[in-house]
Amino acid sequence: MPGGRLTQQERRQIALGLADGLAYAEIARRLDRPTSTVTREVLRNGGPGTYRADVAHRATERRARRAGVPARRDAATPAPAHGRDAEAVHAYEELFTTVLVEAGLPVMTARVMVCLYLTDEGSLTASELVHRLQVSPASVSKAVALLEAQGLVRRERDERRRERYVVDDDAWYQSMMASVRATARMVEIARQGAGVLGTRTPAGTRLENIARFCDFVSESMARAAEQARDVLAAKPAPPEPRTARSR
Repeated sequence: MPGGRLTQQERRQIALGLADGLAYAEIARRLDRPTSTVTREVLRNGGPGTYRADVAHRATERRARRAGVPARRDAATPAPAHGRDAEAVHAYEELFTTVLVEAGLPVMTARVMVCLYLTDEGSLTASELVHRLQVSPASVSKAVALLEAQGLVRRERDERRRERYVVDDDAWYQSMMASVRATARMVEIARQGAGVLGTRTPAGTRLENIARFCDFVSESMARAAEQARDVLAAKPAPPEPRTARSR
């Protein structure tokens, strides 16, 4: 499998693949590259709807020329907290976004979700998200609406009456329970179809088997989520006291 930077020809193949509606994994297979390489390349250069091979190639060359030159910090951008490495945080942000996109989330939804989850406060206003991601308010609003529907984000008003988007410790539990409810609904629909088509027919049997499978999965997910719920509320361990030897 080839390594190193993508060539201009490879970027053109990526653009053609996107135009043909191919998944990142299929484009990567044709290039003999990891799927994550293709996904990061597209996300870093405008997303699947606006990716242009020549523009992406020139942007990469500019970034390469700037490598090793300390970036100027925007006065409105706070310094990384807790002594974190800003470059490492940015790289992880891209990786996290890539994984969520590969799991099926739209690009902008994944970017908003990662931005929220990587803040220590666990909340941001719409204007803060717009500033951090350099996107339109409409893009943020649409992404938040999808996350809210999945139980991963909620809205609240702060002391200045601004709407904030919040990720709670309980968010993944609520999201899991939303999946449980959706799966339970599939049980009802499949069983209804089995009744309509006849439980002793091949199609009816197929639907009944789907219902049984989804019913088992739904109950298992609900039970596991309840048992593991406390894990989400665990707090960071306090720092170890410094000893004379460690000074």
